[in-house]
Amino acid sequence: MTGGTRRSATHRRARRLAHDLQFKAVYAARLRRDAGFIVVHAAPNGLGRTRLGLAVGRRAGNAVRRNRLKRLIREAFRLSRAEIEPGLDVVVSVRAHEPKSLADYRTALVRECAALSAAARDRAPARPTDGSGPAAGA
Repeated sequence: MTGGTRRSATHRRARRLAHDLQFKAVYAARLRRDAGFIVVHAAPNGLGRTRLGLAVGRRAGNAVRRNRLKRLIREAFRLSRAEIEPGLDVVVSVRAHEPKSLADYRTALVRECAALSAAARDRAPARPTDGSGPAAGA
């Protein structure tokens, strides 16, 4: 490559959820969509980027299979970043299922993230910020 500025398409640390508290915050937001073979949890993060966390339990298969699933989902996320609205923390939980193609994971991830992003936008105005709502006296 000569001279041009090319944007990296790697999955950098800034795009990952790595700490237990980050995962707990996403689960606590209670925004969840079920795509059958994956369950996508999300929470707004206030950042200009979407971050991904993976939860792949032993029920999904042996270590080789779990690592393959994680690689496929990370790649689906990396390829779909432009289609996913920024500003979400996303945790993908994998259920035991027959192997799918990269396109299947990508389609499911984009579809569920779009629905969760819309749900997060709809939910945000419902919380009073001026102290006048029912949550203010609780």
